[in-house]
Amino acid sequence: MGENNSERILVIEDDQFLRELYEELLKDEGYSVDMAADGEEGLKKFHEGGYNLVLLDIMLPKIDGLEILRKSQENKPKKENGPVVLLTNLGQDSIIKEGFSLGASGYLVKSAMNPDQVLNEIKVFLKKDK
Repeated sequence: MGENNSERILVIEDDQFLRELYEELLKDEGYSVDMAADGEEGLKKFHEGGYNLVLLDIMLPKIDGLEILRKSQENKPKKENGPVVLLTNLGQDSIIKEGFSLGASGYLVKSAMNPDQVLNEIKVFLKKDK
């Protein structure tokens, strides 16, 4: 456990394999991790707030990632969240742009990154929040 174990990360991702991968990856680094498997559950947790970082998949069942961002602008989270990083697939450029306009701080292309790269990116985003 590093000294960053007080940092809370919310992962909203419907792909079980990726969800478990991120969870294991982040917990091994000493982060406190919350998971949501669909947009509805994700929105609830996002709205409770207080996360240092949110990894938000764009394509989600029930409510998609952009919709979560939209709703959180209309109805601010109870506790402010840190940066929101979109989890995307290749070729979603227009969606990513819209995500940025709704307040996302960055994005990760899921298929193009190995776990180490994902972890490095996450650390960069967490530092920006300081």
